[in-house]
Amino acid sequence: MPDQPPSPEPGILRHLPRVDEILSHPRFLDTPSADPPPRALAREAARVALEEARERLRASGDTADANPADIAERARRLLGEWLAPSLRRAVNAAGVLLHTGLGRAPLSSAAQDAIAQVTAGYCTVQADTDTGGRMPREVHVQGLLQRLTGAEAALVVNNNAAATVLALSALAAGREVVVSRGEMVEIGGSFRLPEIIALAGCRLVEVGCTNRTHLRDYERVIGPETALLLSVHQSNYRIAGFASQVAVGELAELAHSRGLLCAHDLGSGALVDLGRLGLPHEPSVPESLAAGADVVFFSGDKLLGGPQCGIILGSAVALQPMRRSPFYRTFRVCKLTLAALESTLRLFLDPDQLPARHRVLWMLRRSPDELRARAEALAEAIGAAAGGWLEADLAPGESEVGGGSLAAQPLPTVVVSLWSRALPAGELARRLRLCRTPVFSRIHGDRVLLDLRTVLPGEEALILAGLEEIGAGVAGEA
Repeated sequence: MPDQPPSPEPGILRHLPRVDEILSHPRFLDTPSADPPPRALAREAARVALEEARERLRASGDTADANPADIAERARRLLGEWLAPSLRRAVNAAGVLLHTGLGRAPLSSAAQDAIAQVTAGYCTVQADTDTGGRMPREVHVQGLLQRLTGAEAALVVNNNAAATVLALSALAAGREVVVSRGEMVEIGGSFRLPEIIALAGCRLVEVGCTNRTHLRDYERVIGPETALLLSVHQSNYRIAGFASQVAVGELAELAHSRGLLCAHDLGSGALVDLGRLGLPHEPSVPESLAAGADVVFFSGDKLLGGPQCGIILGSAVALQPMRRSPFYRTFRVCKLTLAALESTLRLFLDPDQLPARHRVLWMLRRSPDELRARAEALAEAIGAAAGGWLEADLAPGESEVGGGSLAAQPLPTVVVSLWSRALPAGELARRLRLCRTPVFSRIHGDRVLLDLRTVLPGEEALILAGLEEIGAGVAGEA
């Protein structure tokens, strides 16, 4: 047998401090919180830190591994990790406006206030104040959606994938749904349109080619088993060149001439004509309904600028089967979503003030000159505070909308470009994400880029605070 390293003497473990010594040690008590931590959790942190030290001590035989200050520091850090919220505010300096990992659309101040109001106590989520009885919860937003889009009826579910399943299962279960091959979308995660259609209990019929689909392609496949013609907006990709798809108005006219329904998965959910705001055109919900679609469904947390949800609009006849479906209750939204959605929709009642109050539209409309002014101020502040470990200058760049909206249409921007002698770009970006308020950036070559288009007003201070945290760590490592 190979020689085994000598085991430390059993008595060496006596150098370990007791749990109570750790709990009363100044390093453990060094916390900015004014409230004492839960005692049971504090004792658990001390026990875990002691067990880790015991294993190191057994392996090394070095009494330095029993240092009470080090063990108390480890216990303090463990307790801090356990008590810190995992879901917390972050700064989006990555330049993706509808960043799925960061919660897509940031809510307006009006939506934030509405959530605070309905969570302060009980609320009228499903209670009729006139009769005292129960009422459908979508009543809170149905009138607004009707006014803003011209729809007869409205339903709200927890996301657009749920809206797709609910609509197809209620309107076409056991029958055929006809879709162009050029619209067979796959979105993030496991959402692939053919599989969603199968999950809804429908049979998929593909028509046309990837790049070109004609109205005659739909006409040829319609038969007695056909229930629905489905148009799907190419949200997160574009087919350019020798390409064409059938407009939803033409598809609706064909469907109605054959006694069928036409549904439109609009995805990004623009409620207004972005062209009027000086932005690239994106198909809007009112346009789709006016073109004749019987049902339109889309996301609430993309260009609409609200909370995560799926909104279904259309004729009362088409939505009635969905309202009766068991899926509707399965997919329904909570009071927080309804409060945020109602307040977001109210912003659209005042088109003149909308671009200033709607955070997504506010970010979309920032000009390169405005962004340059903010970037210059931030770079100057970083240079003044960094003390030599970090350099900051400006560079041109491109933002993207993200979230399957305005695909392949980058927005010109100005970024703050960071370079450090002490840290490679990947490590600097990682430490920014690990700050007290995480800061998400992007990397280009040996530089970390901060895109001011997606940094909300006032968040420059959070970036500076994060870089100060990192700078203190770099100084300690020197």
